[in-house]
Amino acid sequence: MIKQFAYGLAFTGLLGMTLTSCTSGTQEKKDEVEHNPASQTIPEESKDLLGRWDLTVDKGGAQVPSWIEIKLSGFSTLVGYWVGDSGSSRPISHIKLVNGKFSFAIPPQWEGGDGDFVIEGELAGADLKGTITSNNGEKYSFTGVKAPFLNRTTAVTWGTPVELFNGKDLTNWKPSNDKNKWVVKDGILTNEAAGANLVTEQKFEDFKIETEFRYPEGSNSGLYLRGRYEVQIEDSPKDRHPGALYFAGVYGFLAPNEMVALGPNEWQKMEITLVGRLVTIVANGKTVISNQEIPGITGGALDSKEGEPGPIYIQGDHGPIEFRKITITPAK
Repeated sequence: MIKQFAYGLAFTGLLGMTLTSCTSGTQEKKDEVEHNPASQTIPEESKDLLGRWDLTVDKGGAQVPSWIEIKLSGFSTLVGYWVGDSGSSRPISHIKLVNGKFSFAIPPQWEGGDGDFVIEGELAGADLKGTITSNNGEKYSFTGVKAPFLNRTTAVTWGTPVELFNGKDLTNWKPSNDKNKWVVKDGILTNEAAGANLVTEQKFEDFKIETEFRYPEGSNSGLYLRGRYEVQIEDSPKDRHPGALYFAGVYGFLAPNEMVALGPNEWQKMEITLVGRLVTIVANGKTVISNQEIPGITGGALDSKEGEPGPIYIQGDHGPIEFRKITITPAK
């Protein structure tokens, strides 16, 4: 009986410990659930920095676009995304904020080389100012303004379609520099080799655009909406998992839900609708991005003035491509 009684006490004690442990774990889990982002308290020192910023960088006398998003992670850690004048959106793991000045380091992407880029900045009234130091020691100043939401409050109505390519010549278009390789051959708009980009003389705000194109094996191009948001056109392998850097993605931001590229030397089709920041992309008959928000400019943008209309431009500095149709329907 004494032995059984001792076992009973031991079991009871063990059960009590288990219950206490479970209760403690439940309490910890409950506390974690109660950290609701909807009731997140924003630290006073960072509240005016949070959001998306359109940057203009003075790069050796040339004004080039850039972009940053600053977000609050948890109680006080600042994180975000950065877009330079080239390349895609890059995640920022930690933005330090000391005495009103923020800074972060980010590794190179397509620039190559060793070492990090260092971005430092601060509020200047309602705007930003700061510097970018490249991984080879070059230092540039920047200014920034809050990016507009671009929300539309009324339903869009469409105007009259406009043929941007007339099948004869480069009327309505201008090359971005003197390295132009664009010609019209047998009714086809052709970029024969890497050279200049091709930009429309007319600017647009909200629109639908329909294009038919083909590219040779291994080539890379893109269609820039308002001159700021690149929809990727490239020879992406058909068996590759879809991603924001591949065919029909909004470069670095939005991935298509399916890889629908037909491959090189095939005529393909895209229908793109842009209203405010919301984009829908139908590629080769399939809706691969549906009414999704484009957060900011992509690398290669002409400028960072997101609140303004902008041109259509075709990337021509990466490789050859052909177009046989480019039709745009502006919103009224």
